[in-house]
Amino acid sequence: MPIEICIDSVESAISAQQGGASRVELCSDLLEGGITPGPGLIATVRRHITIDLYVMVRPRGGDFCYTDLEFEAMQEDIRHIRQLGADGIVLGILDTQALIDVARTRRLVQLAHPLPVTFHRAIDMTPDLPAAVEDVIATGATRILTSGGEPDATVGTAEIARMVQRAHNRLAIMVGGGIRPHNIAALAAATGAVEFHSSARTHAPSPMLFRKPNMSMSDDPNREYQRFEVREENVRALVTALAEATPETSTPLQPL
Repeated sequence: MPIEICIDSVESAISAQQGGASRVELCSDLLEGGITPGPGLIATVRRHITIDLYVMVRPRGGDFCYTDLEFEAMQEDIRHIRQLGADGIVLGILDTQALIDVARTRRLVQLAHPLPVTFHRAIDMTPDLPAAVEDVIATGATRILTSGGEPDATVGTAEIARMVQRAHNRLAIMVGGGIRPHNIAALAAATGAVEFHSSARTHAPSPMLFRKPNMSMSDDPNREYQRFEVREENVRALVTALAEATPETSTPLQPL
């Protein structure tokens, strides 16, 4: 079963590959939920890993209802990402009613072709997940990343299982949101999903020795020296837990 690791650095990409991940989803600014990374980062990650590289196309943090100019920028990003050797695109667009923006998403899917497109967890913000699954299928996207409309997948398990049944092999349902070694096997058994997504990240200390008091470049001073990294051992623990899982050994799901 494929495991995708969300990363925002070359070091984390290498760790994900060494830990046994099937692919990575490359973003920048994971503290904002992930936005489009720059071409330098994409190209450098591509040079250092051989597993599949999917790239986030999201022009800013916040909601997923984009202006015409933001949509124009997303199209430009896809054109450049294709040239940089990516294996897939990750995106999500909603309208003002938080419904899947089918027309715009279809245009981006067509622009990305032949690269596959994952519709990300913007779907979890929609009011009607079964209808949203049908809408994403209509766009031509290859998979959906979802936590079942809940903050983490352990709470959204029943809805994810319904989404898997609804999709009925017309596209893949990839489970993400709170995926850990202790719950991934149970999620696989309970949902019927065969693809999983995790950040597998831990806090990393900043190497800065001098820290100027009362000075910050961030709206939140507590984030000034906050970093995250993916560690090989954390990814390997996920891969191992899923590989060793059987219906008989899976433990009941517990919310995080």
